[in-house]
Amino acid sequence: MELDLTSDQKAFAETTRRFLGDSCPTSVLREARHDPDGFNRAYWRQGAELGWTTLLVSEKDGGGSISGRGVNDLALVAFEFGRVAAPGPLTATNIVAGAVSRSGTEEQKADILDGLLSGETIASWAHAEPRPFDRLDQVNLQATRNGDGYVLNGSKAPVESASQSDLLLVSAKDGDGLTQFLVPANTAGVAVTPMNTVDLTKRFGRVTFDQVALPASAVLGEPGRAAADIERQLQLAVVIQAAEMVGAMDRALEITHEWLFNRYSFGRPLASYQELKHRFVDMRAWLEASNAIADAAAAHVQDESGRAAEYVSAAKSYIGVYAPEALHDCVQMHGGIGVTFEHDLHLFLRRVTLGAHLYGTVADHRERLTSILESQESINV
Repeated sequence: MELDLTSDQKAFAETTRRFLGDSCPTSVLREARHDPDGFNRAYWRQGAELGWTTLLVSEKDGGGSISGRGVNDLALVAFEFGRVAAPGPLTATNIVAGAVSRSGTEEQKADILDGLLSGETIASWAHAEPRPFDRLDQVNLQATRNGDGYVLNGSKAPVESASQSDLLLVSAKDGDGLTQFLVPANTAGVAVTPMNTVDLTKRFGRVTFDQVALPASAVLGEPGRAAADIERQLQLAVVIQAAEMVGAMDRALEITHEWLFNRYSFGRPLASYQELKHRFVDMRAWLEASNAIADAAAAHVQDESGRAAEYVSAAKSYIGVYAPEALHDCVQMHGGIGVTFEHDLHLFLRRVTLGAHLYGTVADHRERLTSILESQESINV
């Protein structure tokens, strides 16, 4: 969470926190594990009214941010999502809305954006692929030209809210380049298979494209030259995910801090034991460092700086390790009660465990970061 927020940003974050607190108590999250959708559409529409879906969309396209820095504002929302392990396709829908606003034709914007901004339409980014094409920068789904249109063949997984989505933004190999397509979920040849996940409210699916015929008007951006747009979308996705994981860490440490001071053992509060104090200091240091790198990554992505990819991978490499580590320590400090379903800690542990594996693993981003730094070193030499 940024320390130097404007008054408007503070009000926006506080409004989001109050709404999520009222709409997503832990009892609702536990009940949602049996819900195929994982979230209520009316809840998502209310969130859209608060501005959750407009932040990456330009004002001329009907969007707008709170501070003029939409990525930073969206990170504030993601942080609050993490603090309650909130449901809803925050990352997926914003990635698609931002991509359409950035690269879409006027016709595409007119057809798509109103529904996304109002929360009536759910969209998801179908970019990741199943093994053996699950590395960070791999795309194997094939787009074959067919007259004036295209035919898609292949699979995407995991795709967030795949079964709930009305629209999919699909990346595909088009000759030697990459092309993105806007594909209505009910298009002939598109099939969704639900996947299991550790999170109680997040839903994912495997989407199969079998001879899916699309018109040329389904192409988003310039055919064969979508690599830069895809990189931008990946950076945004990691920034949103990182902020959400930091929010989950923040809330888990709050719960654990309260527990350590209120729980007594042998007439002393747990917080008085040196070993636990040292461990909690480590966890607090991890949280503050995670806050700092998440905020820095958001700022660089917002500014589209030349170091955005570097900061994004650094954020994922750090938070992807220390968020799960901190949550596991929180569970251990609670003893037996920490591993019960009735306690709230597992909600946040599930959220950060999942987040650590989305949009590239820690290993993927460490490798990517190494490549970036080696490239910079060779240039400086």
